[in-house]
Amino acid sequence: MSRQQLGKLRKSEPLKGKGYTVSNEEGTTSVGEVAESQLSQDEEIAEIEKLLGEDPDDFQARCRLGELYFSKGRLDDALAEVKKAIEVAESLRVEMDRSLAMYYSNLGTIYGTKEMTEDALPQFKRALELNAYDVLALFNMGRLHSDRKEYMQAKECLERLIEVTPEDPVAWYNLAGVYEQLDNPQVSDYNTLDMALQAYMKVLEFDPTHLECSFKLMEISLSVNKTDLAITVMEEAVEHNPDEPLAYYNLINTYEKCKLFEKAEETRQRLKQRFAKRAREASTT
Repeated sequence: MSRQQLGKLRKSEPLKGKGYTVSNEEGTTSVGEVAESQLSQDEEIAEIEKLLGEDPDDFQARCRLGELYFSKGRLDDALAEVKKAIEVAESLRVEMDRSLAMYYSNLGTIYGTKEMTEDALPQFKRALELNAYDVLALFNMGRLHSDRKEYMQAKECLERLIEVTPEDPVAWYNLAGVYEQLDNPQVSDYNTLDMALQAYMKVLEFDPTHLECSFKLMEISLSVNKTDLAITVMEEAVEHNPDEPLAYYNLINTYEKCKLFEKAEETRQRLKQRFAKRAREASTT
């Protein structure tokens, strides 16, 4: 196809709130006015090239330069500039989408906090349309679906969240709870208890002090006859939470269920001694 058949490139429109100026004898001229100025095309090209050396992401300048190259028959240069302009525009669009997704997530969070779940869901969905990995939208939407007992939808959101934040114990804890619910035959036909167990272990990998997770992992371990794991989990819970009586009580209970009565008694004595010492220290201060 010839250049005559192609016609002229569409003239770029100035971006609101952003643009560049070129200097001439009469002062400064905006992009929208530059075609009507007294500058020759070669002078204008030189000015724009200089400006792009200082601000290579000026979308409007690149569009105008592409037009000028095209009108001068510099088709390879025009092609390169238009491609660069598209790259800049795409980058701006991605940034805008991410920012807009954040605001939709915030809006959904406000609705959710006000318990207006029917209004919250569309906001999270829109946020994820703009940014499929918006952390706040994935987390809150997963929680919302879980609260509504829509566990498959919650699973999808939280698994995507883990892809983005693989070391977040809160994300793993919520996903573990969803896996645990899906293992219930009255909820689904999925066998996800082992997945729940693995997810709870991930929580403790990133947050060893998470007591509630330790308790849940201990209970699941006992339910599937993994007594060694249950004992290890609770022993580590006491180690990481030495001032928490509930950790000791659950370790004692675990020992007794595993018929390790001597260890249960030893732990009971440790508990008494530790908190008797704390009581004495408190009374002397």
